[in-house]
Amino acid sequence: MERRSFITAGATLLTTPGILRAQGAWVATRPIRFIVPWPPAGTTDIVARMIAPALQEALGQNVIIENRAGAAGLISTEAIVRADADGHALGFIISTHAANAHLVKNHPFDAVRDVTPVIHVANVHNILSINNNLPPRAVQELVTWGRTNPIAFASSGTGTSTHISGEMFRLATGLSMTHVPYRGGGPALTDLMAGNVPIMFANATSALPHVRGGRIRALGVTAAQRLPFLPDAPTIAEAAIPGYQIAEWYGIVGPRGMPPAAAQRLNAVIGGIITAPEMRQKLLDSGAEVVGGTAETFGTLIANDVARYGQVIRDAGITAE
Repeated sequence: MERRSFITAGATLLTTPGILRAQGAWVATRPIRFIVPWPPAGTTDIVARMIAPALQEALGQNVIIENRAGAAGLISTEAIVRADADGHALGFIISTHAANAHLVKNHPFDAVRDVTPVIHVANVHNILSINNNLPPRAVQELVTWGRTNPIAFASSGTGTSTHISGEMFRLATGLSMTHVPYRGGGPALTDLMAGNVPIMFANATSALPHVRGGRIRALGVTAAQRLPFLPDAPTIAEAAIPGYQIAEWYGIVGPRGMPPAAAQRLNAVIGGIITAPEMRQKLLDSGAEVVGGTAETFGTLIANDVARYGQVIRDAGITAE
């Protein structure tokens, strides 16, 4: 379920000289473990390695990337949860964290209470993408067409935002739609372009090059507002389903019980890194938007999406596959 890299392989990793060391009572006293839920060279790994040099400079300690892939991020997050809660263990989570809480039997930790939010790094929105040979050219046309044509929709895996987006669309429209999960966005997009599946709520970082290349059509986006890199595609909310909105989010957390001073300082330092112009532009060019904000607002997002994903999973009858 890992997405297209935000930057091309071999590109120079971003460092951010000039970021001032954040002031606060908490000071790192040993190397920082930065745990990543996917293999090297994927989206979260690349962003982590973009952040790490500047974080290392600001904290005066080495930042060591640990790739703990598997189980849709559960293995990585469990490693974070079980780490010492003194600020020296951090990790990425993405929005599948919210789905895992409901899809994984005997889930080994509480998805809200057992993590300390640090910062909401970025959102990657999904693009309602359609095979070029199909007639609909607008979201409402797809809804009308779907009244008499059962629709299969691809996703990058059960419980991913590309899956939940489709289920939300199905529940809102009442269309007959069949979920076709793939092991990653790449294979799903390949079948979409080949016509083996008609539509996909594809992750923007993966779908954007194919939309720009004319290999698939973008009917709409799952964001609350039109995306600056795809201005002609309306939001699904404005085109057909008022209130429809979902994003795949990326954020950094620590274990439960992290000292508030540590979370605050890490939030300030990482916030400065991700909002630096070069980083912001790299992410935007690849289909992502930097968010930042406080640890508290990220904690609210996690809690809200754990509840929201749970409702969709129950209403749609989704089970782990």
